This record gives sequence, structure tokens and C-alpha cells, in this order.
Amino acid sequence: MAITPDNHHRDATPPADVRLDVWLDVACLFKTRSEAQKACNGGKVELNGHSAKPHRPVHVGDELRITRTQGRRQVVAVTALADRHLPKADARALYEDRTPPPTPEELEQRALQRAFRQSFGAPRPARAPDKRERRALRKLKEF
Repeated sequence: MAITPDNHHRDATPPADVRLDVWLDVACLFKTRSEAQKACNGGKVELNGHSAKPHRPVHVGDELRITRTQGRRQVVAVTALADRHLPKADARALYEDRTPPPTPEELEQRALQRAFRQSFGAPRPARAPDKRERRALRKLKEF
């Protein structure tokens, strides 16, 4: 992308390729770029059937498989590229979600897990944890 002399604005030409972690963040598939990097480094993202590192370039037509929580897999086809943040509605136009719908067994399993968490899960605290409590919780979750 070239910078125009007036007001230093970028022109509207799309990039030829974009880093995978940047594209995942811009497309709102992950909340932050660092989350996208962690997922790529952890083997949770496949690009065209191969494990992908965060620096790998993404092109229009590529297929991504993202492993989400509890083993769910999201299949996404890249339809457009962007390396700058966009409004969420425009960001969703960067990809086509090809994830197959969940089977009735998967829906039943999710319902059972939800019911179990509501029945036997930890009770919700009366207030949000303060800074010291957040650090302690983070330390517990690391192991």
C-alpha cells in the first residue's frame, strides 16, 4: 500500500499477501494478534492442510482450519485481504465460513455440558477480583 502525499492517507489498493496472524486479527477470528500468534504457534491453525506459523503469508482462496475449544473446528476460506482493522461487518466479508453445522450428537453434548456447568460449576463471585486476586488466578491457570 502506498502513502499518498496529501494527509498521509493510505490508498485503497489491497495488499498482495498478509501475515497470517495479522489477517486472523483483522478478520475478527481472534480478539488480538497475540492470541492469533499463540494459536498458530500452538498448532491450532492449519493453512491449506499444513500447520501454519504466524509469519506465513495468506492469499485469496486459501483455506484455514482453526481448532477451537472442546475440539470444535472452524473452516474458513479467505475471500479478501486487509492488513488494517475494519468495522466488524466489513471484517466478516474477508472470509467465507465453511464450517459444517453441528451434528445432533454434538448439540446434545453441548447442552449436557452447559447443564453440568450450571449445576456443579463454581459459584459466581459477588464482585470482580481485584489486582492481587487476578494475579493469583492467572498463576493458577498457568499449570
